[in-house]
Amino acid sequence: MISFSSFYKQIADSSLQHWLETLPAILGQWQREHKHGTLPKWEKVLNKLHYPSPDTVDLKNSVSIGSGQQLTNGEQEKLENLLRIFQPWRKGPFSVYGIDIDTEWRSDWKWERVLPHLSPLNNRTVLDVGCGSGYHMWRMLGEGAKHVVGIDPSTLFLCQFEAIKRLAGDHHPVHLLPLGIEELPPLDAFDTVFSMGVLYHRRSPIDHLLQLRDQLRTGGELVLETLVIDGDENTVLVPEDRYGKMNNVWFLPSAAALELWLKKADFIDIKCVDIDVTSLAEQRSTDWMPNESLVDYLDPTNIDLTVEGYPAPKRATFIATKNQPNKDLV
Repeated sequence: MISFSSFYKQIADSSLQHWLETLPAILGQWQREHKHGTLPKWEKVLNKLHYPSPDTVDLKNSVSIGSGQQLTNGEQEKLENLLRIFQPWRKGPFSVYGIDIDTEWRSDWKWERVLPHLSPLNNRTVLDVGCGSGYHMWRMLGEGAKHVVGIDPSTLFLCQFEAIKRLAGDHHPVHLLPLGIEELPPLDAFDTVFSMGVLYHRRSPIDHLLQLRDQLRTGGELVLETLVIDGDENTVLVPEDRYGKMNNVWFLPSAAALELWLKKADFIDIKCVDIDVTSLAEQRSTDWMPNESLVDYLDPTNIDLTVEGYPAPKRATFIATKNQPNKDLV
């Protein structure tokens, strides 16, 4: 069974210790609700991941764990077959014992765009909201973060993360909790909070920004990356039905409108540090994610449009700082 006991021990003497008042009950309920279904099957796979301690771990330049020389060809083939049980792999890439997990997203490209604009992560406590399988969490650790916590309600993402962590060594101070941000109390404790690829999935984007703010200490840094469209501060796209075949896209603001939303949520020092059009090379089908991908979501006669006729995906990254508490905000 996936256990969160090591996480409880790590936060017992930290700025997150008051989370222990509610978290064990929430995760205990989650474990009871997932006693049946796919989780027990995936846990059996995780329990088979007994391999030598990796001779090398690189989290600074990539997420690379162990060299191919540590395993025989047969052991490597067995490990690859186990990891493929967790398909589709969407966020990465990962390299484990010489096996390259070529994920749908080149998440390393996003990281290279974001990294130059961050306050140094060294010795920081970091929260990654909607962290997926945890690729960026490992890169945050590679930048010297003291403790990295990710939240994502997907059971598959949790198991993918656990697979990588068990191969990397359980001593790393990085943890994924199968929660949504609405299940977090106001912790006011993280030095840096990331929300990348989440905002457009939220029915109430301002509430999401307030929830992010409530996890930061005063003066802490928000890193927000989301889909945007062209326009002024009053421009917001609300898809009538689907956007890029996704039925859970609610609001796509312009960069100017998003800056206004951040001000409304009482953030200061707001900067749009990057705007990038998602390329067909950054998001695509692979052997590890053979389902439809970006090319299938775009108009085949005009890749500047989605199949629904909306502007093709363009992503903006904002950096902002949590202001002093404002009692007028609810």
